[in-house]
Amino acid sequence: MKKQARFIIAAPTSNAGKTSISLGLMRALLNRDKKVQAFKCGPDYIDPKFHELATEKPSFNLDLIMMPETHVQEVFETHSEDADAVIVEGVMGMFDGAQRSQGSSAEISKVLNVPVVLVVNAKSVAYSVAPLLHGFKTFDPSVEIAGVIFNKVNTESHFRFLKEACEDVEIECFGYMKNLSQVEIPSRHLGLSIAELDQYDSVIDELAKGIENTVDLNALLNATTIDVDERTKEANMNASKLKIAIGKDEAFNFIYAQNLIQLQQQGDLTFFSPLTDKEIPTCDLLYLPGGYPECYLEQLSANTSMKTSILEYARQGGKILAECGGFMYLGESIEDEAGNFHEMVGALKSITSMKKRKMHLGYRKISLEGEELIGHEFHYSSLTHSEVNTVGETKNIRDENVPMQLFKEKGILASYHHFYFGTEVQFQRIYKWITQ
Repeated sequence: MKKQARFIIAAPTSNAGKTSISLGLMRALLNRDKKVQAFKCGPDYIDPKFHELATEKPSFNLDLIMMPETHVQEVFETHSEDADAVIVEGVMGMFDGAQRSQGSSAEISKVLNVPVVLVVNAKSVAYSVAPLLHGFKTFDPSVEIAGVIFNKVNTESHFRFLKEACEDVEIECFGYMKNLSQVEIPSRHLGLSIAELDQYDSVIDELAKGIENTVDLNALLNATTIDVDERTKEANMNASKLKIAIGKDEAFNFIYAQNLIQLQQQGDLTFFSPLTDKEIPTCDLLYLPGGYPECYLEQLSANTSMKTSILEYARQGGKILAECGGFMYLGESIEDEAGNFHEMVGALKSITSMKKRKMHLGYRKISLEGEELIGHEFHYSSLTHSEVNTVGETKNIRDENVPMQLFKEKGILASYHHFYFGTEVQFQRIYKWITQ
């Protein structure tokens, strides 16, 4: 048995400061020589990259829509086993899910049996926070709230009102963060270059200092520390010894950490850069993940050697999985916001455009030949022309038809959807779709 603190950072609403508080806590505990493991509720790619910057370790997604419940538990326990502190950053408001609270931070809390530390934006509220706290405490008693951290607190007298509200509602108050607008993490959105992430390391340091100054870390750890059984580690086995080439650079980098582990179990991985390398490595499977190709259109277009290499691989029947940005890159061209077209690989007769930015967002259920995978769609570009065959049926989480389908051309499986294939069953299903 070992002692381990584990908790979920959740909030009543989005934009309450979950990410800033989470990153500050992660770095503060790391500075105390704690081994910190981070997780993210939901399908988001960006927050885990900030987590990795704060903890110096990969962060893993926990998503009850895309992942079986038992797999969520397995991912959590497996990657937590060496940690002193486990911090799960929630998604949206605490009870916000795909349908009602399905897949929400609250549901993750119950599935993992992990308490919630509630982050409340107190910028424009004082004692009136009491009924809000009472509601979150009593709405679903099976969700344990370990305590509260207030964000954007102006003064000690302001905090006194907030602390009195906690006392009257009988919720522990761990402290607060001042209104540190100059050191906030910016809103994550498509277009933020992953290459620029390192510049926020100093911001995370400042957030950690803020946590140390006005949050009682010892009280938080005491309230969330439990005895955890130490698990026996199992050796990973390369099952089929596939040679898998993965495009990974500033333009293509949206890869779930657990997907990467599953790919490692399936074979030997080689990473390459569509931006700077001249050709793809020898492979049985080419994986082009999502990312920000729209930020590097001229460079991608100019690398004709790489484009030719991928096109020849596709023409020879090579197996390709392309998601979102990877799908855009495989097409004939991408139109930028100014209306200029940039030639891409040309393996698919499709054109995508950034000219009229429109958000496409949501979980997607893709059914093909009686089997189903669940993915996630989030992009601002649009498919403006396609002569590519579609396969299967794609619906949203409410079983309503959606415009974006799954594309299949010879050995290419492509879509705007990001797939989760962190389990053996999920990987074999998507690999079957690619190869059939």
